[in-house]
Amino acid sequence: MPDKVQTFMDYVKAKDPGQPEFHQAVFEVVNSIMPVVEKNPKYQRAKILERIVEPERVLMFRVPWVNDKGEVQVNRGFRIEMNSAIGPYKGGLRFHPSVNLSILKFLAFEQVFKNSLTTLPMGGGKGGSDFDPKGKSDNEVMHFCQSFMNELFRHIGANTDVPAGDIGVGGREIGFLFGQYKKLRNEFTGVLTGKAPKWGGSLIRPEATGYGAVYFADEMMKTRKQSLNGKTATVSGSGNVAQYTVEKCLDLGCKVVTLSDSAGTIYDPKGIDREKLAFVMELKNVKRGRIKEYADKYGCQFLAGKRPWAVKCDVAFPSATQNEVDVNDAKELVKNGCICVSEGANMPSTPEAIEVYLNAKIMYGLGKAANAGGVSVSGLEMSQNSLHLSWTREEVDKRLQGIMKAIHEQCVEHGKEGSFINYVKGANIAGFIKVADSMLDQGVV
Repeated sequence: MPDKVQTFMDYVKAKDPGQPEFHQAVFEVVNSIMPVVEKNPKYQRAKILERIVEPERVLMFRVPWVNDKGEVQVNRGFRIEMNSAIGPYKGGLRFHPSVNLSILKFLAFEQVFKNSLTTLPMGGGKGGSDFDPKGKSDNEVMHFCQSFMNELFRHIGANTDVPAGDIGVGGREIGFLFGQYKKLRNEFTGVLTGKAPKWGGSLIRPEATGYGAVYFADEMMKTRKQSLNGKTATVSGSGNVAQYTVEKCLDLGCKVVTLSDSAGTIYDPKGIDREKLAFVMELKNVKRGRIKEYADKYGCQFLAGKRPWAVKCDVAFPSATQNEVDVNDAKELVKNGCICVSEGANMPSTPEAIEVYLNAKIMYGLGKAANAGGVSVSGLEMSQNSLHLSWTREEVDKRLQGIMKAIHEQCVEHGKEGSFINYVKGANIAGFIKVADSMLDQGVV
């Protein structure tokens, strides 16, 4: 680790001890951008690095609610408003038992650069709760969401902070949250994205993150005069991102052979076709069942407690959660002939795994670039809400493809190292410069 990077990381760790995910996210960015900062005294004088790692605002609050047995429950709610230099705070809400300050700060920090890359005017934020919607009735989820919004509503707004969904927050939760916001503020405004199309949502929003990761992979393949057509892919997860990654892979002629959840991985060498994908969507979105049921129904292998990365593939789409690909997984992928990794999840590869990808010179699309499709269409939903218009599915998809292509071009511009494109360096530098220059323009505020 270069001395200046080490010194800065020591500073961050001293200020924010016990936040390993946040430290990891900061290191990944700072390691790429330090040469740019050193070449530009204006960034050093204005202490841009020190300011960019410090959230503009951290909100933490209690969320009391009553379950179906009449028992009072208490959870903790958060909103990290990280950076608003280029637009209102924008980023998802995550409801999961693992949620804590470190995870949300890492996600908010990543979101700043991801949103910068989209070409849309959006700052970065993230929020959520340690509430677990799994196993809860619709009534319990509604009561929790209403209590959560009773505090959050005073801190958000269409031109201030526009949350969206994330893990554990889908259409149902967004609906309950929006209904309570509308009641409290007595206004119908585009304050949340991921809404149903009937009441202000954008077409393609549920599909956007998965579709975008595949579009980004396709752009990477083009740099080596290849395409996804005829390739075999592994996908982790089985939620929204994974489902639509499979769908877009099918559109482009790529065969997907795995999906997973916390219990293990299904391996279907015949490939997940549209009929099988429909079964997965029903299983996960409606019945809220386990992916093992796919293996039972279609007679394929279930790898209990395993992740998909030992399965031979050309392209890998990590689409589940942070740090799901470790150094051994990455070595296994490279050994088995994987030539491209496109991340649908946020920071799913450990720093050691990323080192393996870069040393092997495979195409590696990191999350802040490859999975920016979701927040891009959230930005397009904000535009439609402001205009009181609704665009067609084709128009939104065309705009999404254009944004993913523009993100790829920025990564190539700043990440070219001879014939190799270092997407980590490219994405971090491109995202940083836009935010840093905007902060300089606005003074020390």
